[in-house]
Amino acid sequence: MPKPLVIVESPAKARTIAGFLGGEYTVLSSVGHIRDLVAKGLSVDVDNGFKPTYEVYGNKKDVLRDLRSALKDASELYLATDEDREGEAISWHLLEELKPKVPVKRMVFHEITPQAIERAVAEWRDIDYGLVDAQETRRIVDRLFGYPVSGVLWRKVNAGLSAGRVQSPAVRLIVQRERERMVFVSAGYWDLDAAFPTDPAFSATLVALGDRRVAAGRDFDAVGRLANPDVEVLDEGAAGALATALRGPDAAFTVRSVDEKPFSSRPKAPFMTSTLQQEGGRKLRLSAKQVMSVAQGLYERGYITYMRTDSTNLSETALNAARSQARELYGAAYVPDSPRVYARKVKNAQEAHEAIRPAGDSFRTPDSLSRELSGNDLRLYDLIWKRTVASQMADATGRSVSVRIAATAPDVDATFAASGRTITFPGYLRAYVEGADDPEADLDDRESLLPALTEGQQLPAPELEAKGHTTSPPARYTEASLVKRLEELGIGRPSTYASIMQTIQDRGYVWKKGTALVPTWTAFAVINVLEQHFGELVDYAFTARMEDDLDEIAARHLEREPWLRDFWFGGPEAMDGAPDSRHIGLKELVDTAPESVDAAAVNSIHIGVDADGQEVVVKPGRYGPYVKRGDDTASVPDNLAPDELTVDRAIELLNAPQGDVELGIDPVSGLPVFAKAGRFGPYVQLGEMVDGAKEKPRTSSLFKDMSLDTLTIDDALRLLSLPRVVGVDPADNAEITAQNGRYGPYLKKGTDSRSLTTEDQLFTCTLDEALRIFAEPKRRRGQASAAPLRELGPDPASGEPVVVKDGRFGPYVTDGTTNASLRKGDSVEDITIERAAELLADRRAAGPAKKRAPKKAAAKKKAPAKKATAKKAAAKKAPAKASAAKKAAAKKAAPPSADRA
Repeated sequence: MPKPLVIVESPAKARTIAGFLGGEYTVLSSVGHIRDLVAKGLSVDVDNGFKPTYEVYGNKKDVLRDLRSALKDASELYLATDEDREGEAISWHLLEELKPKVPVKRMVFHEITPQAIERAVAEWRDIDYGLVDAQETRRIVDRLFGYPVSGVLWRKVNAGLSAGRVQSPAVRLIVQRERERMVFVSAGYWDLDAAFPTDPAFSATLVALGDRRVAAGRDFDAVGRLANPDVEVLDEGAAGALATALRGPDAAFTVRSVDEKPFSSRPKAPFMTSTLQQEGGRKLRLSAKQVMSVAQGLYERGYITYMRTDSTNLSETALNAARSQARELYGAAYVPDSPRVYARKVKNAQEAHEAIRPAGDSFRTPDSLSRELSGNDLRLYDLIWKRTVASQMADATGRSVSVRIAATAPDVDATFAASGRTITFPGYLRAYVEGADDPEADLDDRESLLPALTEGQQLPAPELEAKGHTTSPPARYTEASLVKRLEELGIGRPSTYASIMQTIQDRGYVWKKGTALVPTWTAFAVINVLEQHFGELVDYAFTARMEDDLDEIAARHLEREPWLRDFWFGGPEAMDGAPDSRHIGLKELVDTAPESVDAAAVNSIHIGVDADGQEVVVKPGRYGPYVKRGDDTASVPDNLAPDELTVDRAIELLNAPQGDVELGIDPVSGLPVFAKAGRFGPYVQLGEMVDGAKEKPRTSSLFKDMSLDTLTIDDALRLLSLPRVVGVDPADNAEITAQNGRYGPYLKKGTDSRSLTTEDQLFTCTLDEALRIFAEPKRRRGQASAAPLRELGPDPASGEPVVVKDGRFGPYVTDGTTNASLRKGDSVEDITIERAAELLADRRAAGPAKKRAPKKAAAKKKAPAKKATAKKAAAKKAPAKASAAKKAAAKKAAPPSADRA
């Protein structure tokens, strides 16, 4: 008997839904998108209504074949992909490729529970072509933006670069923040801290001298200048003298004023995608990609509702469940009389979907799931459950107190200030406290107690301490704070943020220093190009307006084709609505880029000038960034952040030994010995490379504890003495040598080898020790029992202890099951357990390393037909000019097709 066929995106989702529907339905997966714009070229016919050309992914042809086969025996087709734009587009693409002859029904749901799936089957609808058009328009805009602009970046900066509608403004935000840090000049100032021995004790800070306020960090600008001339700036001497005066016998401390006020704090809205990513970063130390990966797993297994949403709405059922659970756990006083409704204040909000919450009509507590969930799954569910329940709880209330204290002494009239905060009713804080991007910030549940104080009260003499402060540069973005800023600006959509965070790192525009996002020098050059020639495309307000327009197209309030025509070809008025200004289309900007973009200028990032007035710049070279002053150049270390490359640091790099350094002469051969910096690390070389010589000069890598700066001729000769003959094995007369290889020191005897523990053993290992090592069973590489470099603590996901080890490709972290190499910006000394957990989670998400498939034997070529032979003969007679043209064309590599957002 034919039965309905249900198609979803993921295999995990298919298994869960199949369990609910039973054997009366066939449930299969499309494994995500099945087709996209053709990878090569623009693939959008700009002269024919911007018609896109699609192609099926190579790895989805078998999937489609299986789906077609199942469809032949189906009574009807349910397209059960996600309920957002991407999901609607997948359903439409499936419809286009499968061409079903049975009834087609669109099945939508935002949680995977038996009741929700049963309801979705009964309340099916047709495909929403408004959503399909909205997704297709975004895809076309992404290709129109990404493909040609990426081509300009290839020609003007470097091959392999890409631009994107959301990606590029995100990189610009990070670069602009780093520019602010690069010009920042720290300013110093002092104040006094007074610790009063009351019950409870409290501290107050000096805020005024006479009628003049004492300077604080906010009174200085970004280059260290005093921005407010009406404040008093204390230096160390003045602060110390003031403290001495106030310690005298005539000093008095009197309460001048007490200002007490009630306060209340409202709970935060339930999670939407962006706020879940932010809190997952702050509280769980997960990247945006990791948060979405864990959330998707929870959704597909029926634990939470759909995780890609920008709505903070809760259904009536969810409201009742949250209020009931809060009442049951905390009491009736903790639940307000009526449900809380949260309105979005962020640009481009869409309220169609529900917030992210626990699935079902009654929420399961994290404790009840402790046997089903573990690691990051349980931690993220706990976060979602707490936030949802707290969102329907009562306000927290309390009292805040501000105190001013007069401090007098001969010739001294000072004012100190203190503040206190007492929570009288915790309300929602019993369930949930939101994190902060600033690790120094006080959270909502923090109390600061003051004793009962009255005006005119005399206070006991305090302990006085003069404290020095320096202003700090603006903090770099983290993934959490960048997502928050993009959302505030109305750039992008919740479903794109996680992929954008990953893309800007994968493309080499950003690297992580701890959790901070640091731009590369390539990012600076790319943003220079975009700002100078494609300014509108990376303008934040323009990008947000584009999102608004795309929403208007989705709602059928704007026509797609005229809007795309204006975007690509230009129009009589600017897209931002400015009067008397012509909008220049992207095509014209791309066409004029070769002449108007100065490659030398955009690739020169100004650092400063030296004492002689010479400009110092950084250039993102083909083989890595380098600093340049006149004709002098020097490589920039990979782990040096842009704001750390000062003029002094650049001159230090320029003055360091460059290229080959002759250390001395080998007394045996009479040849010079050179120290060199090679692609795989520093090394020494005996003699010079001679063109046409049959033998290459002898070389040897430096040991890990050696550096080119301190290397001596004796060190070099000792290295060049390797490999060293340790002796001969009396059992088989085979010679044993000690050698330093790519993967470390080892012993070699014929075709057999054994690793050594330290590099010093290359010179100290005796024949007896070598024989003992060869007598032991051979261990797999990496099985050596070397002690870990550092122990970091338990992994939040697996619970196993995480250590840092030294491997064949450098240091890595491991929990005993999963290994992950340290990345650019990570160091053995500074890596934290949070960063290690992030690296391990990324490695698990990537899956096991794929083994290379064995090469297939080339098929024997059949003898060519006579016609083909004739064609070959004709081709040989073709003019050489055609061959040269073909070679020239081959040199022009196509820009990347990864142009999404």
